[in-house]
Amino acid sequence: DNSARTALLSAVSHDLRTPLAGIKAAIGSLRSSEVTFSPEDQAELEAAIEDSADRLDTLIGNLLDMSRLQAGALVASPRPVDLGEVVPAAVAAVSEPDRVDWSLDPTARIVVADPGLLDRVLGNVVENALRHQPPPGRVRVSTSGLGGRTQVRVVDTGPGVPEDARERIFLPFQRYGDAPSGDGVGLGLAVARGLAEALDGEVSAEETPGGGL
Repeated sequence: DNSARTALLSAVSHDLRTPLAGIKAAIGSLRSSEVTFSPEDQAELEAAIEDSADRLDTLIGNLLDMSRLQAGALVASPRPVDLGEVVPAAVAAVSEPDRVDWSLDPTARIVVADPGLLDRVLGNVVENALRHQPPPGRVRVSTSGLGGRTQVRVVDTGPGVPEDARERIFLPFQRYGDAPSGDGVGLGLAVARGLAEALDGEVSAEETPGGGL
């Protein structure tokens, strides 16, 4: 209905404007002729610009992916892919790669997938895990063979999600809990599941022993 669309547009606008505002503020400071920044301060402002641009890129990418999924316009190009290339590349591209550990089962490395879409799936799921994993806790990524298929597990030890809410976190524009800023309109997991299904895969949530997902 109109109220739902208005709320959605408001959330999307806010999440697009927040990193844009950060970029403009940092650039305005760097261009100011009234202040001389130390190399450390300049580097901090440049890092803030890069971080905001990365957040903007992630949000726009997920909005575009979701629109393609909902329009049935997503085209996957599966081929044999080495997880030894995809997993470390996906981990390196997340916001805090130094908080992610990964290991690969040597017997479960080659999968049939579209490498670009698989990278998006892994990146979104790992980013979501990081968002709900309080520092200094770490996120773990591992692979294993399971009945002729390959399973990639992304494990956090954060607060977790009750069993009756675990399907809801995969709906578009849903957020669970009070995670800090990021892909705030709640598209990351919905996009990950949609892209995985386009690759004849699936994304599901289960409890981590001791807490987390």
